[in-house]
Amino acid sequence: MANQQLFLGIDCGTQGTKALVLDAVSGQVLGQGAAAHRLISGANGRREQDTAQWLEAVTLATRRALSAANVDGQDILGIGVSGQQHGLVLLDDQGQVLRPAKLWCDTETTSENDRLLEHLGGEKGSLERLGVVIAPGYTLSKLLWTKEQYPDIFSRIAHILLPHDYLNFWLTGRSCSEYGDASGTGYFNVRSRQWDVQLLRDIDPTGRLQAALPKLIDAHAAVGTVLPAIAEQLGINPKALVSSGGGDNMMGAIGTGNIQPGAITMSLGSSGTVYAYADSPKVSADAAVATFCSSSGGWLPLICTMNLTNATGVIRELFELDIERFNELVAQAPIGAEGVCMLPFLNGERVPALPHATGSVLGLTMTNLTRANLCRAVVEGTTFGLRHGLDLLRHNGLQSRSIRLIGGGSKSQVWRQIIADTLNTPVICTEQSEAAALGAAIQAAWCMSRANGHEDSLAELCQRCVQLDMASETLPIAENVAASQQAYERYLQHVATL
Repeated sequence: MANQQLFLGIDCGTQGTKALVLDAVSGQVLGQGAAAHRLISGANGRREQDTAQWLEAVTLATRRALSAANVDGQDILGIGVSGQQHGLVLLDDQGQVLRPAKLWCDTETTSENDRLLEHLGGEKGSLERLGVVIAPGYTLSKLLWTKEQYPDIFSRIAHILLPHDYLNFWLTGRSCSEYGDASGTGYFNVRSRQWDVQLLRDIDPTGRLQAALPKLIDAHAAVGTVLPAIAEQLGINPKALVSSGGGDNMMGAIGTGNIQPGAITMSLGSSGTVYAYADSPKVSADAAVATFCSSSGGWLPLICTMNLTNATGVIRELFELDIERFNELVAQAPIGAEGVCMLPFLNGERVPALPHATGSVLGLTMTNLTRANLCRAVVEGTTFGLRHGLDLLRHNGLQSRSIRLIGGGSKSQVWRQIIADTLNTPVICTEQSEAAALGAAIQAAWCMSRANGHEDSLAELCQRCVQLDMASETLPIAENVAASQQAYERYLQHVATL
């Protein structure tokens, strides 16, 4: 075994692309790079992106990561790509992109989603048929919307790809998809791991959409090697294997070592996600739990809240506070913020299921209306949404001995304590906060190992490459748990009135 085995992990998100270089022998991340993207926002909740920006960002982030790692790109053995889920990328028969990619956070297709949900027989029908309840962010309604709004573009569709599938296509020239990211399309059955082609025929009886579907491959399978011209552009080895990749949540699971039952990953980003590994597709009767497939060969029951650091950010801006000062004020206020309760549903909300809700601040009096209490209330309010989601996962039989935190919010010690107390569970951060990019690199190493006759299992790779930051470990404090429980019950009473 060589003294180094270098893999590149790429995470193409909404705000930008991150790249990192992993040495799978030592388990160390040697260097990282990043590049930003812009959002195309329009009326009715349109949220799109120009895919050319992704390609520029991948190139820039990769070159920056190689330079920071001080390694030769010709030594890269494999690449894994993580992408924002649910986005729709349409290509013509020449492989050219037909229009900007419609993203996960786009709500312009809400009415199309409502019609499709009715066609499936409501939430119950959708769960029975697909194993998930389709939501406006999913890919399916974007296809119906394209047919109705852009019939000329629709008639030229030759490939339907998710963002990470598109990057794999650009890298290798092959059109493939893996089960994890495919789970969020709305035309994939998570139990049987097959496309639901009839659903696409219902939208377009000519069979055009069915013919445009990518081939499904296993999580450990390679898509192919990098096209020589692209390898040259990136400055890497053209023989590098491109792994199946996956959605950002699926890759975040691998990057936090969440590949066997018992671990729970919680991501504190603009939105919040909580997910756990399961080895069978035990679909929850609750529509809020999405039983996606994992990108490691199992399943990944997941809940997503729409309001997290985007909500705390609004309060910070309102009071013109930097992160440090904001955290100080949160720590100053007592648990329960002296009765101030914020329902931070500024973007509508998925968990609890209140898509049309707006935010509100309740319980104000002459004495408790302070900056500290409002700062505390927004952090508690977003955390209560995560608690609500974790309870749904626990009702579905998932065990949670400890929670692994990732995302920007996890860097706040006071927020970690609030989470530990509210969830009555120890929490700990992973050393590498770019968990999705790390997971993509680990998956690439796994894929290479499979090709070489199983040198390393995924579990061995995760054990070597995923390090916990012991200094961040935060345990629940008994008296805080009791006070947090009271505040949480008050939050539930307020939610019930909506």
